[in-house]
Amino acid sequence: QVQLVESGGGLVQAGGSLRLSCVASGLPFRNYAMGWFRQAPGVEREFVAAIAWSGGGTSYADSVKARFTISRDNAKNTVYLQMNSLKPEDAAVYYCAVKKWVVTTIMGEYDYWGQGTQVTVSS
Repeated sequence: QVQLVESGGGLVQAGGSLRLSCVASGLPFRNYAMGWFRQAPGVEREFVAAIAWSGGGTSYADSVKARFTISRDNAKNTVYLQMNSLKPEDAAVYYCAVKKWVVTTIMGEYDYWGQGTQVTVSS
């Protein structure tokens, strides 16, 4: 079955960096767009970034543009989220998700989800 396993979360000071990883199995990875979403307590899950199956197209939430970078390694079935200049408001559980082919910011269009990794940012 399809599995998405996130890692790389943790505690970091404001202004610091983290790199999240998500390894996918059970699907033809290169056929799928990958997305990162996040959810803070009491807040709806929100889109963070997404990357097309080829890696050639990306999309970012305005709140993370110029600070976060999404990338993928199809040989390793892995998508990454490099997060720089972290702010306390970036603290959340971060989830990766997959959908066929094209990038979208719409959560409901993603087919499979990981269990999430916690990111905590201290001020």
